[in-house]
Amino acid sequence: SSGINAEWPLRPGDLLDRIMIIRTSPYVLEEMIQILKIRAQIEGLVIDEDSLQCLGDIGVKTTLRYAVQLLTPAHLLSKINGRDAIHKEDVEEIADLFYDAKTSAKVLTSEKDKYLH
Repeated sequence: SSGINAEWPLRPGDLLDRIMIIRTSPYVLEEMIQILKIRAQIEGLVIDEDSLQCLGDIGVKTTLRYAVQLLTPAHLLSKINGRDAIHKEDVEEIADLFYDAKTSAKVLTSEKDKYLH
């Protein structure tokens, strides 16, 4: 024994009584676009409506996290192309360069013989 004489404040029955269950649902497209717009403003990025729509569509197909993570590389690409604002073409090019987690896992699984194991 560890020498610690501890009494647990909760028994299994108590624990279930104290758990609060919160039902969640996936974000809809409009909510994703709003979240992406706020995130872009916080990061000081200029992004047009077509780009927000494109990112929202990507977020619906993949995850909001992935769509948000595309903002910074899309911004960098827009700067490289001499623009101050992120355009839809920037988002599409970056989305082609980077896989979301699920797609990456599928590629790794389907091509596992090409990797060290």
